[in-house]
Amino acid sequence: MRELSLTNCRLDKRYDIRESLGRGSYAEIFLARDILASPQSTHSTVVIKALNVFLQNDLDADLERTLVENFQNEAVALDQVRHPNIISRIGHGTARDLRGTVFHYIVLEYLPGGDLQHAVRKSRIPIKRCVKYIEQICAGLGHAHSRGIIHRDIKPHNLLLTADHETVKIADFGVARFAQSDTPITRVGTNIYAPPEHSPLTSQGHEHYHEARLTPAADIYSLAKSIYTIVTGESPRNFANCPITSIPLEFRDEEWADELLRVIRRATADDPAERQQSIGEFWSDLTAFCQIVDDGEVSTVIRHVDQVPQPHVSRGYTPIVPSQPHFEQMAEPVLAPTLPSSSMKPALPFERPVNVGFPEDGGRNVPVAVGTLHDPSSGQPAAGEPPKKRKRFLRRVAPFAIFFVVFSGILYGTHSYMRSAGILPEIRNPFKSQTAVANTDIYLRPQPNTDNDPIGLVTKNSKIRIVNSQNNWYQVDIIEQGRARPGQTSASRGWLNGKYIDIDDN
Repeated sequence: MRELSLTNCRLDKRYDIRESLGRGSYAEIFLARDILASPQSTHSTVVIKALNVFLQNDLDADLERTLVENFQNEAVALDQVRHPNIISRIGHGTARDLRGTVFHYIVLEYLPGGDLQHAVRKSRIPIKRCVKYIEQICAGLGHAHSRGIIHRDIKPHNLLLTADHETVKIADFGVARFAQSDTPITRVGTNIYAPPEHSPLTSQGHEHYHEARLTPAADIYSLAKSIYTIVTGESPRNFANCPITSIPLEFRDEEWADELLRVIRRATADDPAERQQSIGEFWSDLTAFCQIVDDGEVSTVIRHVDQVPQPHVSRGYTPIVPSQPHFEQMAEPVLAPTLPSSSMKPALPFERPVNVGFPEDGGRNVPVAVGTLHDPSSGQPAAGEPPKKRKRFLRRVAPFAIFFVVFSGILYGTHSYMRSAGILPEIRNPFKSQTAVANTDIYLRPQPNTDNDPIGLVTKNSKIRIVNSQNNWYQVDIIEQGRARPGQTSASRGWLNGKYIDIDDN
């Protein structure tokens, strides 16, 4: 086993590695500070998930290829399902640690509230808060399914909370698969939460499990067992690989107990065809349970069948995805302390983290090393070193280049500070516009708040163009109304709350 040497290092000239949060079979998780982010930013602290194919001793070319493909698949899946209730990918990269081990990494948002598994162990979650969490999880998972992504490992440990415990986000898409895939299901997930079709060895001889294909019903099974844990505070260990047929005795006198049991019993059926087939159907099935929790009894006004679970947008969320990563297989690591001989001079195109020790000045004066190794005793120029005739020219140009870089950095820092302080408006690309669709009828407001009179109406399924944003409000131009409004005039530009629009993927 060879763990990455990243303690007290700066990664990619940007991320100061603070501590290790844990590791899996082939990945290590680190907490880091983004020195380029504003201290007031919600993303000033991030999580680095590093793929380390050398953690185990069974590495071969095929396994390495699979690990890299899975790692890339996680990054791609996170970008395709960008949603307020799904953890966001912030960046990615490839680097070497202090011992020269090459590794890929992705940067994820940090959710300091911990996971729901820890939360239920610490104290019982009030039932009304449980309903809010369930709605948010359904909103995020339903969005993922609409993009053709099946999570395959829904469990309380992968449901993370923001610092204020108001927003829950789905994490760990490392084993996610596309729903249209026609390959047989492989065994994944935690046994007590995974559906029987994910564990063919424990399917008790049911042949259709071996022939099953990936559907949203698999995630619905795991979601139902996770809800059991969130509401009762107990693990469904007694119902591993079988339906939930009862709830703990202390909850059986609750008015909502029978309704909840009815829904999760159906959702955990052995046969995927007997479960709810979509998150929309599952959420609709939960209607009576939610009404009893809200009102103390089943309301005489039944919720509209088209109502979908609503997301909860936390501070700092943006629907804009970072640049797409492309990871390749990694070569055997080169040990940093050993210089290559004159007959072997590798020039690896990966940056090497710097051991900065985090001085009091924040590391501003710490030099940054480059990942190219060179033996100065060989008398030969390093790979890419310019000829002597060019050195004189470079010495003349260097002062101007340094001045330009410093001046540009000052301008960028000043602009970033004034942007974060709200002094300067956000500068957007004038050649790129983003569109969205209204998911319900909503009033158009003259300002990004509800402390004003509406200036118009945007009907459901209206097509709109986003021209500006502020917090979770969007200034939009109406491209096409979802349905005609005879005799009614309204403004064509105004502000809408983000939870009432579905932003198109560009």
